[in-house]
Amino acid sequence: MGTHTVKLPDVGEGVAEAELTEWHVEVGQIVREDDILATVMTDKAAVEIPSPVTGTVDRLGGDVGEVLSVGAPLVTLQVEGAGNTTVRPEPTDPHPEPAGAADGDDEDAVRDPAPALESEPEGQPPRTPSTGAKPMQVPSRGPARGEHDRPIAAPSVRRRAKDGGVDLRQVRGTGPAGRITHEDLDLWFSGSGEALSGGGRVANTAIEEIKVVGLRRRIAERMADANAHVAHITYVDEIDMTELERLRETLNKEHGGDRPKLTLLPFLMRAMVNAAAKQPAMNAHYDDDAGVIHQHGGVHIGIATQAPGGLMVPVVRHVEARGLWDCAAEVTRLAEAARTGSASRDELSGSTITITSLGALGGIATTPIINRPEVAIVGVNKMQIRPVWDGTQFVPRRMMNLSSSFDHRVVDGWDAAVFVQTIRRQLENPATLFVED
Repeated sequence: MGTHTVKLPDVGEGVAEAELTEWHVEVGQIVREDDILATVMTDKAAVEIPSPVTGTVDRLGGDVGEVLSVGAPLVTLQVEGAGNTTVRPEPTDPHPEPAGAADGDDEDAVRDPAPALESEPEGQPPRTPSTGAKPMQVPSRGPARGEHDRPIAAPSVRRRAKDGGVDLRQVRGTGPAGRITHEDLDLWFSGSGEALSGGGRVANTAIEEIKVVGLRRRIAERMADANAHVAHITYVDEIDMTELERLRETLNKEHGGDRPKLTLLPFLMRAMVNAAAKQPAMNAHYDDDAGVIHQHGGVHIGIATQAPGGLMVPVVRHVEARGLWDCAAEVTRLAEAARTGSASRDELSGSTITITSLGALGGIATTPIINRPEVAIVGVNKMQIRPVWDGTQFVPRRMMNLSSSFDHRVVDGWDAAVFVQTIRRQLENPATLFVED
């Protein structure tokens, strides 16, 4: 047998390190060639690392959430043959532990700080809740446990509590140092036991530790970075979507069988292209380190998409050269790729302006955070029928708010308002979306 070390490969041009987000194997598991060992992430793109050989997992190269450099050991495998790693023999212990010294040690018993209150013959079945007279409750001896302390109990008590679905942190122990005994469990099962809360309801003191890794950590870092660097200004405007909704429904009815379904997004994307043609400063990146604004000719719109792992922003490129149905098809394709984790790095980067929408959950107004280094983001709120005064009476109209944020370091409030109102006029008069200046 030999040892084969699988090293973290180069997962992308210019990438020097990657975050370990998921293990697909464990120590002792047999893997075959091309089986997936782990998933790593860099620049929001998840990459699966396959095994180049068949073998048994001997050691894992890190914990989930750890950042590994390219070339660092990822997995060590025991393989047939010589392998690719020279293994040095372990030094022998000149004073080995006597045989049987650790035999029979119970993990719980070793860690319990108090001596056992009782002993049970080996193999004796755990006791069951008493159905007869209730045992006398013994007053508590010793201090009550804190809510984060590990309950003190014999292994048999732990097994019995687990089988009965009891959280021992909720049971008050009457033994030394608050140790929980079988009598305490009898009282608990009979309904006479005292909960740590002291009331009729049981206090839930469980705390689940969730490590922030992978996409969630990337999102946290990017949001914190944008919030720390960008001077956000948010402008909210109300838009009458009645006429555009009629047009959209008509087009979908006429072409529903042979073309992609039109949502609001393709119309909004067309309006943003037209507005950016008049105000190119909105379709730009701001390099604050160099003090330079890069205005882009091509309009590459990022579409904020909720994926199982968190928010992702696939990019529809060159929207200025696309038609409505082309935009609709590309948005659908990219959203599906983002949700299934199959979107490439190129499809998740390079946007020059972003749309964010919560759909039916969009609320009345939001305050979107800019996708740095961009300088503008357009937020879509939910559409609803509202009464609107037409000069003589209130009439029902389909209304929607746009909540758009801008980098106030390079975009003045006046220019931000002009940009949004240009979009509003086009959406309220959808024929203007297709008029060439």
